[in-house]
Amino acid sequence: MTTVHDFPEKSGSASNATAKVLSDRAEGEAYVASVCFKHGPPRLLGVELEFTVHYADEPARPLDPDDLATALGPHTPRTLRPDSPALPLPAGSPLSLEPGCQVEISARPQTTLRHLDAVVSADLAHLESLLAARGLFLGDTGIDRHRAPARKLGTPRYAAMERRFAPMGDGGATMMCSTAGLQVCVDAGEADELAVRWAAVHALGPPLLATFANSRVHAGHDTGHASARWLAVMETEKARTRSAEPTEDPAGEWARRSLDTPLMVLPGPGGRWDAPDSLTFADWIDGRGEGAGLGKPTEDDLAYHLTTFFTPVRPQGYLEIRYLDAQPAARWLHPVALLAALLARPSTVDKVLELCEPVMGRWECAARFGLADRAIAAVASKVVDLGCAELGTTGLPPETITEISEGVQSLVSGSRSHQS
Repeated sequence: MTTVHDFPEKSGSASNATAKVLSDRAEGEAYVASVCFKHGPPRLLGVELEFTVHYADEPARPLDPDDLATALGPHTPRTLRPDSPALPLPAGSPLSLEPGCQVEISARPQTTLRHLDAVVSADLAHLESLLAARGLFLGDTGIDRHRAPARKLGTPRYAAMERRFAPMGDGGATMMCSTAGLQVCVDAGEADELAVRWAAVHALGPPLLATFANSRVHAGHDTGHASARWLAVMETEKARTRSAEPTEDPAGEWARRSLDTPLMVLPGPGGRWDAPDSLTFADWIDGRGEGAGLGKPTEDDLAYHLTTFFTPVRPQGYLEIRYLDAQPAARWLHPVALLAALLARPSTVDKVLELCEPVMGRWECAARFGLADRAIAAVASKVVDLGCAELGTTGLPPETITEISEGVQSLVSGSRSHQS
């Protein structure tokens, strides 16, 4: 399980002589299905933690990338310092940066939640120590409370994304430069349970998005929305952000969608990676990119195209659950443990689908109103009760389970009083 938005920025899109050329749409769809959905018993768990970074003495001051690079030292990603050794953090987690210099820890997947907790806690503590030594600290919400979006990284990919999103409004710049998410990565499961697990991680979206929403204040202003972060994501390009629908064939549906989505970024020589207008990947396979000087696409090109989707759940062989706001560093484990517990047993997954059915697909409502929406709050309370009851399946120590249960229950306790 590795992060995909930092896929290596290739020097040419169709110039890799070793990559397999895609001769028709069927080959493209088969490739997507094979790499995005890998089957097997659920075994591994991973997490990606994003945080905004601020000056301790003046959180609203624009972040100087040189100050961040000095603090990170040999861990500085090459997107900021091309000559950096870019060493992983001491427990093995790679460190990356978002366009606004939000930092991201992408923990290596672990076979138990206890091991994942140990790895992430060690690397997170080390990161906080490095930043504190230079007068910096990690934000504790899913959006920059203090500053307006400003791109700090000058990579061709991020520059192309900024140009593409600009005509669509402010959502793209905000998503790229001001937001921070907590992404939970779980195995897709055996072939015969894939459709149910796929449906369950989507069904959990609105109630869990609402439960852990904390990104109401952006750039010093109250947006009035529970998760301004998720609204910013949804306000970019619908073709690559809208949620998938429940289906008996997730792999086939995702493959068709991937090929029918326009290219967003087209890596190539030079510094301008803007893709031809409205050219889908299927168009490219069919030869309709020749007018833009494109030859036949390869599997590498398709792999890169897959990194340009920002859906609530993104399949990458495993399932990357992307709808949660970043949490305070001390509480990152709470939503991860809850999700792990809710997906641990087939019987629990079935119960999840039953509980969440009344608010299925209500993403925008969850982001705008959070637990102030009575229907979502009612479902969230039941989901939290179910997840807390299943925390014993995670293998975490009893005292940690108690801490998580109390913390998560406290998030929905206010909504319970309004329902009674």
